[in-house]
Amino acid sequence: MKTKDIILELRTKHHMTQSALAERLSVTRQAVSRWETGETTPDIDTLKALSKLFDRSINTLLGSPRQLICQCCGMPLDDASISREPDGAFNEDYCKWCYADGRFVYQSMEELIAFLADHMASETYPAEQVRRFCEEQLPKLKHWKTEHGNENQGQDPR
Repeated sequence: MKTKDIILELRTKHHMTQSALAERLSVTRQAVSRWETGETTPDIDTLKALSKLFDRSINTLLGSPRQLICQCCGMPLDDASISREPDGAFNEDYCKWCYADGRFVYQSMEELIAFLADHMASETYPAEQVRRFCEEQLPKLKHWKTEHGNENQGQDPR
């Protein structure tokens, strides 16, 4: 779905006129009309405001042009699983299980791997195989990837 269609659908779903949406965003009705015809796309600040107003990630508003994955555990992300900052804004880098209330849940990669191995293991995918896979893949993710090991732990992920 394209941005123009998403904005139109969200606006009508929320029973808003173009004028009402424009007023909420401090833009003109013509600007809303241009977004909905595809003539223009909202700027980043307006996308942030639309994200907050409609409770959708910016990625979703842009038609999901990229597949988001949690940069801590590697899980695919959608609007229901994306983490939020303490102010309620989406944080499109992490899932809500790895990053909550402005903090990382797992203090070390070993702690996360132990959790994943316990919860993902099955007859066809034994815990040791899960562990090896995670040990290979997790270091490639933004949260765990640094030049000097795990020095970014506990820091703001933005």
